[in-house]
Amino acid sequence: MSIRALWVVSHEKGESGKVRFSRRFPTVELRAKSLAGTQYVAVPEDRVIPKLLLTELGLVDADKPYVEVRDDCARQHRSPAVELRLDGPGRRTLWPLLTVTQGALILACLPLVEAPPEPRPPLPSLASVSQGLALLSGLQDFLCGPGAKPEPDVLASRLAALPSVLLQVCPLGRPLDTPPPAGSVPAAVAPSPGGAQKQPAWKAGVHRGRAVVSVALTEKVRSMQYSKSSQQDIWDVYGMVMCKCEVEGVLPNVTVTLTLPHNGSPLQDILVHPCVTSLDASILTACSVDENDSSAFSGPYKFPFSPPLELFRLCSYTSQVPVPPILGSYQLKAEENHLKVNVVLKLHESVKNSFEYCEAHIPFFNQNLMGSVEVKVSSGQLEVSKEKNLLVWVLGQKFPKSREATLEGTVHFSGTVAGPTDPLCTGLTAYIKLYFRVPDLTLSGCCVDQHSVQVYSSAKPRIVTTRELVSSEYYIWNSTGEAPVSSGLMVL
Repeated sequence: MSIRALWVVSHEKGESGKVRFSRRFPTVELRAKSLAGTQYVAVPEDRVIPKLLLTELGLVDADKPYVEVRDDCARQHRSPAVELRLDGPGRRTLWPLLTVTQGALILACLPLVEAPPEPRPPLPSLASVSQGLALLSGLQDFLCGPGAKPEPDVLASRLAALPSVLLQVCPLGRPLDTPPPAGSVPAAVAPSPGGAQKQPAWKAGVHRGRAVVSVALTEKVRSMQYSKSSQQDIWDVYGMVMCKCEVEGVLPNVTVTLTLPHNGSPLQDILVHPCVTSLDASILTACSVDENDSSAFSGPYKFPFSPPLELFRLCSYTSQVPVPPILGSYQLKAEENHLKVNVVLKLHESVKNSFEYCEAHIPFFNQNLMGSVEVKVSSGQLEVSKEKNLLVWVLGQKFPKSREATLEGTVHFSGTVAGPTDPLCTGLTAYIKLYFRVPDLTLSGCCVDQHSVQVYSSAKPRIVTTRELVSSEYYIWNSTGEAPVSSGLMVL
């Protein structure tokens, strides 16, 4: 949920209103413009807001009990969300403008509605409405305190502190928490463990039931291998940590720690979720662009946070590893009406020989449909899909003890029916694509120890941690043909 704009307007009977405070969030406004398209309605200038707002709330023109633009029976009133009718071509409206009134103060905010403007969605279906009202309620407590009307000098001082408060509780227009009562400026967004806590605006509910914290670390490896001295093989590794925290309490505090082996390469390009409350600055400075940076932070990497209810990505990172997990070579030779195929796959000694699955897909493009296939494999089994011109080499869950597997033979093409085409794979330009998943392994060595997960909550949760290595865009190109060259940061 995000806020496009926020206003604090004061009014006295018989006088025109005055904007005492306003804040706009340009990045949210860009999203609003993109979502609405041609139906986009810009936020008007502050000078026109008081008159439009007071007219809509019936606080001006006391001698005119009926105002057409406001009281026409064709309009549907959906309090507390009002609409402002703007002057200009088309008489467009700004909706839903949320308002809270206390004494001579009106607090208003315009939430971002991530739905088509027409037809208008029902108010109960918009989470941004209830969360926006929660934010206004918190601002009301902050500005007015327990009394109905604060003294002018007290109100002025609290309005002066409001930018600092919004910087912490609503950065970039995204509410993180409701403001503290009675005008006290918070020292940090997250409260300390224990004590009464107020429901934050961004958290629509709390978990009730058995406490479980699940942390899943997944690393993906990409590779382009050519088996040519003229072309360097390239690969890279990127990882992410997904969390699901089912913990009781309004704002439970959780800390997850990532650790590396003693000889592990530092994590780089780290990005974290906004719910992370504090972070060592050195964690964010490591970048894969800076080669041979011996001063890079090597852990442990601590991430304290107050989790949302849903599954979320705590952080992501990249890592430089010396070798890819599987090295391969692919040779394809063309003869009359058939192709000779030779493939060698080698599992690196540092990789655990225990897969959930491992397959090599060998497609043949721009050929007639397959005829006979005379191919042998040293390990696993071969599946042939003639209608797709595809060989699927299923290596299973383990490589042989030698950690090397081979495939060789001849594929014949017959008939006049054309098979699948690919504009890139012409002539002998061809590839193998590997698909594999290795449980309980990461190439970087990064892991989340069960005992390092700290949860500050009334109930002791069950901690579940997993890690895995998964292939992503893992190609081995035919060394006897031309191959596309991919440039990357990691060329080793």
